[in-house]
Amino acid sequence: MNEKGKYFIVALGLILLGLLFWYFSNIVTYVLISVVLSFIGRPVVDFLNGLKIKKWQFPSVLSAGITLILLWMVMIMFFRTFIPMIASQAQDLSNIDVNAAVQSLEEPMQKIEAFVVKYSSNGETFDLKAVLVKNISSFVKISDVSDIFGSLVGTLGNAFIALFSISFITFFFLKDSSLFTEGVVVLVPARNEEGVRHVLDSIKKLLMRYFVGLFFEVILVGFMVTIGLTIVGLPFSTAVVIGLFAGIMNVIPYIGPIIGACFGMIIGIATNLDIDFYTGIVPLLGYMALVFATVQIIDNILFQPLIYSNSVNAHPLEIFIVIIMAGSMAGILGMMLAIPSYTIMRVIAKEFFNKYRFVKKLTEKI
Repeated sequence: MNEKGKYFIVALGLILLGLLFWYFSNIVTYVLISVVLSFIGRPVVDFLNGLKIKKWQFPSVLSAGITLILLWMVMIMFFRTFIPMIASQAQDLSNIDVNAAVQSLEEPMQKIEAFVVKYSSNGETFDLKAVLVKNISSFVKISDVSDIFGSLVGTLGNAFIALFSISFITFFFLKDSSLFTEGVVVLVPARNEEGVRHVLDSIKKLLMRYFVGLFFEVILVGFMVTIGLTIVGLPFSTAVVIGLFAGIMNVIPYIGPIIGACFGMIIGIATNLDIDFYTGIVPLLGYMALVFATVQIIDNILFQPLIYSNSVNAHPLEIFIVIIMAGSMAGILGMMLAIPSYTIMRVIAKEFFNKYRFVKKLTEKI
């Protein structure tokens, strides 16, 4: 068979493999989630496997089982703690009288309208009140708890299947760290087996550090935001909801913290409409902005260099360019997947294309 024939067969095989992954996308999603959970739980499994009580040592089955139980206990505690707070906050938002709320901001809105009209190029009138009523009404409608939980009931069957599948797959990934590697190796030619094993081992080590670091970053950012907002005067339950959202949004590089801060500001205004705008709301927003700014400075100086740079062994500027490119191609989802995808590509390039000077320079720290 000539070279063109080989390339055609390889291309056809890749297309068929892609179609297969697309058709079984749910199963592929379960496997990928299980891989991430196994990365997070791997340090616990290794710790338990290393424990010795006299001559007795933890078997891998028991270590994997304990780790899986701990992972689900953390998730259950998370939902039992935060879901009631989120539901209560959503209920408070749904009970807001939007027209009365906007009426309480009448004076500052008139000044903003006058400013906009003054510097508007076409001189048209600007009705800020109508804009606020429309947008706030749509915002509080999404907080209707009965609708939210009503929609959740319809998905419980699929959710149970997903949870069971993910738990089952995660258990075996925790029990046998080489299981995923062996599953991939069988798909490649025998002559490339050693190189693929080395690639998968490097990817596993780098992504394990990345996901574990990211997990702790979410917790620390959410904790700091919660404590800071509580100190500046927000109720603890409200501060927890904002801190949780800010921590999760922080996963999205660069724009995530801005989304989290804007959400926090909106909640801060919506839950304090009974106080004076100039002597109450404006200072509160200033203090909240200070909290978000302080947390971001700590995150940028301390957390992100450890997670984004050291965990995947890449320069911060290199990471920034990759994230911006991924965002322009695939939006927010692209930004979230940019670093793991870039890490995988770098490891593969180093193993199979290291003869090129550009690749050698780009992957020298791996």
